[in-house]
Amino acid sequence: MNQLNQPESLSQPLTQSEFVATFRLFSRFSFWIQLFLGAVSGIVLLFAMLGRNMGEQTNNAGIGFGVVLAIIGLLLLGFRIFWDFRYRLLGRLLHAENSQVYPSKEHITHTLRIGLVSSLVGVLIAFVASEETVAVVLAKTLSQPQAMAAYAPENVIRSLDIFVTMANVNLIGAHFFGAVTSLGLLNWVEE
Repeated sequence: MNQLNQPESLSQPLTQSEFVATFRLFSRFSFWIQLFLGAVSGIVLLFAMLGRNMGEQTNNAGIGFGVVLAIIGLLLLGFRIFWDFRYRLLGRLLHAENSQVYPSKEHITHTLRIGLVSSLVGVLIAFVASEETVAVVLAKTLSQPQAMAAYAPENVIRSLDIFVTMANVNLIGAHFFGAVTSLGLLNWVEE
């Protein structure tokens, strides 16, 4: 792995030291962005779950399913953040003076692909969750005139419903950054 090349449109080859510096920068950036968006999603989701009156029956399984999918997306993001930390460790190994500890190109490619697949699955889960939550909020809005909502508590749009949507949208963003990082680094490794 003495020299990694950029795509054909860029004529200058990417040296190993440039690749290592790029790898470390992208993995660090991705790690912090995903950690920030994951923390925001987790806090917002916690507000939504704690703010719902658990003893009150609202007959609204749609929002509950959105919360479950958001939790799954958050757990998957936790795995992805851990995996970004592995990227940082790989960057340190690539930067080491001893060439015997360098990971192989296959190992780097395999690690990046696992990160990419987990991010894409996370994007899919968060997308389905946000679509489902938005559909429930829209159905509540369209089901009755606002003056009648007081008589049907399951049709009242609560700010907590919007919190669930916000958490899912943040998860989409976090998984998107992870996927872009993995794709970019994978492209440089395979060239």
